[in-house]
Amino acid sequence: MSLESATARLTLSEACNTDIHFAVIGAGAAGLSCAIALGRIGYKVTLIEKNENVWDVESGRGVRMPPNMTKILYHWGLKDKLRAISVKSEAIHVLLGDTGEHMGTQVWDDEILRKLAESTSSPMSLSDLMHLLYDEAILCGADIRLGTAALSIDAVNGTITTDSAGVLEADVIIAADGITGLGRRVLLEEEGVREPADRQTMWHYSATIPKQRLLDDPALVSLCDDRPTLFCWLGDGRAVYGFLIGDDFALSAYGPYHGQNTLAEGVEETLGYFEPRVKNLLPLLSSLKRQPVVASQSSENWASSHGRLLLIGSAVRAIPPGAIQETAMAIEDGAIIARLFKHLRTRSQIPQFLNAFQEIRQKRCAAVTESERNVMAFVCLPPGPERAARDGMLREKRNAGVEVFHAVEEQEETPEWRKVKEVFGYEAEDAGDDWWVTWGSLRMRAEGCEMDVEEVMRTVN
Repeated sequence: MSLESATARLTLSEACNTDIHFAVIGAGAAGLSCAIALGRIGYKVTLIEKNENVWDVESGRGVRMPPNMTKILYHWGLKDKLRAISVKSEAIHVLLGDTGEHMGTQVWDDEILRKLAESTSSPMSLSDLMHLLYDEAILCGADIRLGTAALSIDAVNGTITTDSAGVLEADVIIAADGITGLGRRVLLEEEGVREPADRQTMWHYSATIPKQRLLDDPALVSLCDDRPTLFCWLGDGRAVYGFLIGDDFALSAYGPYHGQNTLAEGVEETLGYFEPRVKNLLPLLSSLKRQPVVASQSSENWASSHGRLLLIGSAVRAIPPGAIQETAMAIEDGAIIARLFKHLRTRSQIPQFLNAFQEIRQKRCAAVTESERNVMAFVCLPPGPERAARDGMLREKRNAGVEVFHAVEEQEETPEWRKVKEVFGYEAEDAGDDWWVTWGSLRMRAEGCEMDVEEVMRTVN
């Protein structure tokens, strides 16, 4: 553990009651971020994961890390480790999918990004990120049991029955096992809610290509820009993103959902629409995977009425896979849980803190999910008036020398840029502290726990 991480852990753990055991289901970004953040303040965390490792599962995927995500990881002391395995993104090129016409560019200005979150926007291999988070969770004291599946959850007694590790007991069970996971099913059953069997709306495809393969092909070398760049091809009911992640080129694509077609048929149908450079990527793809884009409503309650089970991550929101905020929101979840439980004094506060998580996160998650779905709709527009208006707007800006998110002269600021600043500039850890100062400490005093103003403020610093 770095000196910065160790010092932060000792300082934070002074204020909280760490005689609490957390059991986390799922070693994705949400589960691992919980283990790191809670471990940093001294809590005991047992994390179970059904897969034998958490990096091969995510091989072949690139991840874009926005400033609201990197800011948290930097605060956890991971800045140097992240910079060693990521590439700072400098620009986005937007192109028409079928013709390759360049519709505009957005350059990520360092000064703007620092003002937003004192951080950067960085793409990297998702497998590398999972390695980093896993290693950090271990350093923070987490007991991670790979190859261990949860079979049932008893939210009343706080137990998880597993297939290989017996029965785990915990004061808090955090289900970070996804939108089809056991945790969500248990909570929906408690609410008497049944979800539709088929909720898929599109396919998301991900793959990587060795960068050298592109450099060796005169038709593809233009995708290896001198400055790290993300390419976005706009399509008819489909879209493609491409970006460099170290020695590889990552591809992320959305395409039509047909339940019966094979992976090979689906990706060929999706990429076959696009300009020659994208089509030429088809035979080069490796580690190809696909995930359904799922339409799902958020559970009415994220915490069990019995006060022991909490859903986080994609179990409570349906952000499209591959979206820039997909992993970032998972990291935010872990950060906020720890900021809340930093203030725990007694077990009786646990239900209050679990409900507070939903109180803090629900509006943010809904807004970001809507924003990401709007982005997906924007880049996948079919022919028609909306697409014509979009293309006309982009061409007007391009011809005027204005960047994609920037305003033309008569506008002070575009709605798109305001949304980018709002989402990128979010301070997740501050949101947890704000709830504590505004509501949590007041509730503690109302319940008979004496705290003076100086003590309240000390616990948020």
